[in-house]
Amino acid sequence: MSSKQILPNDWEVVIGLEVHAQLSSSSKLFSGATSKFGLSPNEQVSFIDSAMPGMLPFVNRVCVDLAIMSAHALCGSVSLHSVFERKHYFYADLPQGYQISQLKEPLMRGGKVSIALEGESSRDISIERMHMEQDAGKSLHGMIAGRTCVDLNRSGVGLLEIVSQPELRSSEEASAYVSKLRSILMSIGACDGNMQDGSLRVDANVSVRRASAPLGTRCEIKNLNSLRFLRQAISYEARRQHEIICGGGEIEQETRLFDSVKGITRGMRSKEEAHDYRYFPDPDIPPLSLSESYVEGLRAKLPELPDARISRLVSSYALPAYTAGLLSEDKYLSDYFEELASKAEGLSSKDVANWLLVELSFYLRERDVSLSALVSEYNLGSARTGELLSLIGNGKISARAGKEVLAQMLEQPDTSPASLVAELGLERLGDRADLLPILEGLLRDNESQVASYRSGKSAVFGWFVGQAMSLTKGRADPKIVGELLRELLSG
Repeated sequence: MSSKQILPNDWEVVIGLEVHAQLSSSSKLFSGATSKFGLSPNEQVSFIDSAMPGMLPFVNRVCVDLAIMSAHALCGSVSLHSVFERKHYFYADLPQGYQISQLKEPLMRGGKVSIALEGESSRDISIERMHMEQDAGKSLHGMIAGRTCVDLNRSGVGLLEIVSQPELRSSEEASAYVSKLRSILMSIGACDGNMQDGSLRVDANVSVRRASAPLGTRCEIKNLNSLRFLRQAISYEARRQHEIICGGGEIEQETRLFDSVKGITRGMRSKEEAHDYRYFPDPDIPPLSLSESYVEGLRAKLPELPDARISRLVSSYALPAYTAGLLSEDKYLSDYFEELASKAEGLSSKDVANWLLVELSFYLRERDVSLSALVSEYNLGSARTGELLSLIGNGKISARAGKEVLAQMLEQPDTSPASLVAELGLERLGDRADLLPILEGLLRDNESQVASYRSGKSAVFGWFVGQAMSLTKGRADPKIVGELLRELLSG
C-alpha cells in the first residue's frame, strides 16, 4: 500500500532521503587497510582505523576520483575546494570519538535523480548535497552472552552521503529514487549497491502535513537496508504521525529505527542538529583542492549512464520504457539482456526481457543471489541460455517446457539445453499424425462435451484445447491442436 493510500486525500507525506554508499575502493578512505567485506571481525584494522595516538590520516585518491565521477553522474556541481571536518559524538564503534566528514564545504552541491513510476511520466528529484565521510564500525550482539562486541573492519571505509531535497511524496517514489540512484552509482563503478551487506544504506526523514500546509516535524528512520524495508518504514511512520496529530498530539523530532519483524518504527534518541556535533575542520587533513581540468578529465571517463541506456534500449530493441528501466537498474542485467537478445533466435527482444525479469528473476529471489553469481555458478552464460531461448523461439519446445529445462539447467550445469530436452522428453509435438490419435481419444472420452459444442456452445472449445495441452504435458503446438480439433468436431 502506498503512502498516498494510507493518508486521507487532504494529507500528504513529505520525504527526504540520506543515502550512504560505500565507495568501491580496495582500501579505506584515510588508511591503507583493505576495505574487503566478509573477513573475520577486526581482521582489517590499521592503527589509523583504531585511532591509536599519533596516527595521521591521509586521503585515498581513488575514493576522491569515484566521488567526483558520482557528482558528474548526478548532474551536481563539484566544489574545487572542499574541507574535511570532525563530527564529534561518542559511539562504541567509532573509536576516535568523532567521524571525519564534510559539512560547510562539501564536495558536491545540487544535482538530481530522475524517477518514473509505472504508468507515470518521469520527474526530477533534487539533491541538496553530496559529501565524503568515513564509515563507522559495527556493534555485534549475541556473540558473548550479556555483552556487545565491536567489529572495526568497516571503520574508515569511504562513504558518500547523498542528501535529497524533501520532494518525495510516497514510499514508492522513495523506493524508485533509491533504486535509480543505486543503478547510477553501480553503472560508474562507484558502489557495488549491495544493500543486504550494508554497502548502501538509507536514512529516511519523514513528516506529514495537510496538503499545501507548512512542513511538519520530521522523524529520521535510520539504516534501512532494503527497498522493501524502506517502503514499509515510510508507510508505517506516515500513518503513525497522522494518528498522533489527529489525536491532538505533537510529533517529537527524533531518530527512530525500523523493526522489520514487527513492521513498525520505534524511538531511538532525540534528533540531533548540526551544532550538537561540534563540527570543526580536521587539523590533520588539508582542504581538498582540485583543478578544473582534473575534475573535467574524470567526467570524460563516465560510462553510459542508466538514463542514456534506457533511451537506447527503447530505440534499439523496441522495449517499453518501464521494461528498459527495470533492465537498466543493474548494468550486469542490461548487458546480459543485450547478449541474449543477439543469440535468442525466434524470440522478440521484449520476450527475452520478460523471460529475464520473470523466469530467471524467480531463481534470483528463491536462492537470494545476484544475477552474476547465478550465471557464474550455474553456467548460465549467454551462449547456453541463448540456446534454451532459441529452442523456445524456434518452436522446438513450449514456454512451459522451457521452465522445466531451466530448472534442470541449474541442477545439471554441464548439460546442454538440447540434451536436457531429449532427456526429459519435452520436444514439442508438432506432427499432425502424432496428435491425431490423442485428440480422437479425447473426443471419445468426452461425448457430452462434444454434443454441447455441436449444439452451439462454442465456449467448450477452449476446454478441449486445455485438456489436449494437459494430455500432451504442454508439448503440443496449440495452433495445430486448435486446427485438428475444429476438423474433428465438425465431422
